[in-house]
Amino acid sequence: MDGAGTHDTDRNGTGDTVGNGADAPDAPGGARLVGRKTVLRAALAATAAIPLAFAGGPALARTLAASGEEPQLTPPCDDGDDPTPEQTEGPYFKPNSPQRTSLLEPGLPGTRLTVSGYVFGRACRPLSGVLLDFWQADNNGAYDNTGFRFRGHQFTDSRGAFALTTIVPGLYPGRTRHIHVKLQAPNRPVLTTQLYFPNEPRNNTDTIFDPRLLMTVRDGSGGREAAFDFVLDVAQDPGPGPTPPPGGTWAVGTAYRTGDQVTYGGRGYACLQPHTAQPGWEPPAVPALWRAV
Repeated sequence: MDGAGTHDTDRNGTGDTVGNGADAPDAPGGARLVGRKTVLRAALAATAAIPLAFAGGPALARTLAASGEEPQLTPPCDDGDDPTPEQTEGPYFKPNSPQRTSLLEPGLPGTRLTVSGYVFGRACRPLSGVLLDFWQADNNGAYDNTGFRFRGHQFTDSRGAFALTTIVPGLYPGRTRHIHVKLQAPNRPVLTTQLYFPNEPRNNTDTIFDPRLLMTVRDGSGGREAAFDFVLDVAQDPGPGPTPPPGGTWAVGTAYRTGDQVTYGGRGYACLQPHTAQPGWEPPAVPALWRAV
């Protein structure tokens, strides 16, 4: 068994052949506060060099639970927040995995899965050069303990982004579906954890399962697409605050609604989604919130 415990069966999780951050509570008056990580993730995705599963807007690395309520989330990245939770390594980790972003091999059965996201530090700034070492079971729930099938490591790019191509892991007795991962920022301790799939029946009986480690998973072209953002316990300078533009109307602490217009740096901007302005969210820096007019 994997780990010390005993993870909605994915409707595409068996028999197929491989083919080709969190918001803050609602603000008074109905304006929903947008989490800092959500905004930064959307801005990063807009210029990312790799295709990400949820780059079409402020991507939230979670889905609603079956009840319609949001599960407890991995901490929304902000100053002084807690890192992504640790989990047991289990008995099947092997060092010296090959460096690669795809774990697919010709002829192996399984439903294609792409997992993508970002790695942030404690101040919600992306971390480049972070090592991510993934390992998982095959379509039948078995681990390759002699070779490196469904094992591999990679590094985050300059934007803190990563992307893994693999399959939906199979089930085996005592566990729900999960993917193992170790992360290490340069010269920092290793974080060992696991990623989980929403709506799995075994999530309710797996004693290791942690809802804060749920990925967002959806159907995509040729398989499934998942997203997850990690927060490592790495201290960071939150960066410089905004420089108030002469004569500009944008202001920190103002609750903006969709359609509101402001000026900043001599240019006009229209608000794309309700939020309360914070330092670092100046209109030119956050295309997820503001559009130049």
